Amino acid sequence: MDKLIWWVFAGTAGGPNRARIVRALNERPYNANQLAEKLNLNYKTIRHHLKTLEENKMIDSSGEKKYGTLYFLTSGMEENYHVLNEIIKNLL
Repeated sequence: MDKLIWWVFAGTAGGPNRARIVRALNERPYNANQLAEKLNLNYKTIRHHLKTLEENKMIDSSGEKKYGTLYFLTSGMEENYHVLNEIIKNLL
């Protein structure tokens, strides 16, 4: 999963915003609207990144795929969260 994490966060233009989303979700679950407000990003931008993170099995959702759906880290992302921290440290 290390290579996939590097690609999603360091190998793509949206990586920094995805990292911000994952860091927020590491604190607690959020819905897309809450993330948009917390991170001061456009709702559609958040939805795009959530879709990418979910497709790559880094986050999961709870509830119906509607407005109030909560997102949280998968156990695989939790286990490899240190890789994200390493990426952030190396890119700053």
